[in-house]
Amino acid sequence: MILEALGSAVLGFALAWTALRRLAGRLPARTLVLATGVAGALLGDFVTHSALGSGRLVLSLVGAAVIGTASLSLLLRPAGRLRRRSAPA
Repeated sequence: MILEALGSAVLGFALAWTALRRLAGRLPARTLVLATGVAGALLGDFVTHSALGSGRLVLSLVGAAVIGTASLSLLLRPAGRLRRRSAPA
């Protein structure tokens, strides 16, 4: 179980690092992104491990990747400027 959690943390770090490399302009501070990736992957591993039980390492890592990616996607900012129209008077 320790190796499963460690693997999930490394997977979350790798996801966050990849997101920082590809989407640097659309993400907040680096430390927040890295911490969110690791925490999301650990949460995903915990949820998957709780639902499926022990002995399913690959499925736990898949759950960690899915929830880690979902948590990182919540940090994304819009690509361009928001166009706000003023309401007609």
